[in-house]
Amino acid sequence: MSEFASQLLQQLSAQSGLEALAVVLALAYVWLAAKQNIWCWPCALLSTAIYTFVFWEVTLPFHALLNVYYMLMAVYGWLQWQKDSDKALDITSWTVKQHIAAVLLLVLISVLLSVLGASIFDSAYLYLDAFITVFSVFTTVLVAKKVRENWLYWIVIDAVAVYLYLAKGLLLTGLLFVIYSVFAIYGYLQWSKSKEKKQTLHAVTER
Repeated sequence: MSEFASQLLQQLSAQSGLEALAVVLALAYVWLAAKQNIWCWPCALLSTAIYTFVFWEVTLPFHALLNVYYMLMAVYGWLQWQKDSDKALDITSWTVKQHIAAVLLLVLISVLLSVLGASIFDSAYLYLDAFITVFSVFTTVLVAKKVRENWLYWIVIDAVAVYLYLAKGLLLTGLLFVIYSVFAIYGYLQWSKSKEKKQTLHAVTER
């Protein structure tokens, strides 16, 4: 435990102001997203721009590409949430069958991507890199579309990401994703409460 604390302190002291800013913006993004605040997307745009460089430097190529995608999705999410500003985008849910089909397809894509990537990149964690990337791409779309179960996907993704980042020596980012996991639980509860409130309001209005 003392060795881990020592490594963490060493990494904290070595962090650039830019990476520290990325962490702060990343936390702001997930907090604001849980609150359904549209300003989560500018925070995501800036944070992922910084992380694109960081992940490329530690040979996580799929993660670097993922963060380029995140930048594009930040713009898409902003436009999607801003659309029909007089009527907020409603939170929706997918059926169990839809989620099972999506998970099976995403696992298959992850395996194929890691096999293809193995011929180009030399990384012992390429499969985890691909898994996190593929599922994150899909789940970000669910966030933009306000599908409630996106938070359940993030809980699993963040847990796997913590292991990967710690294995790669990215202790600060690993801790960030531990916090992300907690926020994902909070986000699911918040969106569930909001969805139930909206459904109750609709039921009363239709009477």
